[in-house]
Amino acid sequence: MAKVLVLYYSSYGHIEQMADAVAEGARSAGADVDIRRVPETAPQAVVEAAHFKTDTAHAEIESVDKLAEYDAIVIGAPTRFGRMPSQMASFLDQAGGLWYSGALVGKVGGAFTSTASQHGGQETTLFSILTNLLHFGMTIVGLDYGYQGQMGVKEVHGGTPYGASTLADGDGSRQPSDVDLGGARHQGKRIAEAAAKLAG
Repeated sequence: MAKVLVLYYSSYGHIEQMADAVAEGARSAGADVDIRRVPETAPQAVVEAAHFKTDTAHAEIESVDKLAEYDAIVIGAPTRFGRMPSQMASFLDQAGGLWYSGALVGKVGGAFTSTASQHGGQETTLFSILTNLLHFGMTIVGLDYGYQGQMGVKEVHGGTPYGASTLADGDGSRQPSDVDLGGARHQGKRIAEAAAKLAG
């Protein structure tokens, strides 16, 4: 049984919903799944003024060293000007020891994201996360085109071959759709299946 970590940062709850869906998909493939969030680094005044969502069912991850305990790590974060937000970057920046020791080499990695608009930097944000995972020596699993939900243009939806995604609109009013959540589940399942094969 593969052990999978879904690690995320979410300001308004969109990525948190996607994290739950990724975890659901991984569990459907028989994985043992933990969902953890990275610490909030924005000042409390900013958190309150921006009305960040602070009530969550998921605990913070204890330390970056915990990453080495998993067969697969799926990282979710919203975009900040076409890249991952500082909260996630700050956490991953602490992983130098894991990189140096090769503790994550051969593990499976993936990413998912959200943006305000359809062209708001989903793919560049995913690549900013995946670049870290590749430097750690991880095997990347994206959202393959076996998930047909990401095809077509009849409705607004997320989904890229590099990872599941959703759109929040500029005011955060749009919630992840069934298509978006389906993509997250599909990717989670694929990641868990790949991790089980590599671990076995």
